[in-house]
Amino acid sequence: MRLQGKWRIVETALWDRDYLDLSGPAFIEIDDKGNAEMAYGAMNASLDIGYISNGIDFDWNGSDEGDHVEGTGWAERQHDGALIGEISYRNGDETTFKAIPWPTSSTPC
Repeated sequence: MRLQGKWRIVETALWDRDYLDLSGPAFIEIDDKGNAEMAYGAMNASLDIGYISNGIDFDWNGSDEGDHVEGTGWAERQHDGALIGEISYRNGDETTFKAIPWPTSSTPC
């Protein structure tokens, strides 16, 4: 299953919505060539994705307030169209997240 498009990260177990949207609306985006990126808080990263039966696995690397950060993650598409997954920093934080298709009328972007 391909998950092309932009997804609005609307919640995580670790960070509140104000932090997620610190530098702009939090998101994960996957293009039709399999290139992907995500951003939330002060973090921006490129994703190296692999497709699984109902979602993706990914390694990511980027920067957070100018510091290099990297880690892994996964996301699975739910019956309601949302993505549920996990983002893990190498030797650091890990959190679950929920993302919805971008944009929606029920959630301001």
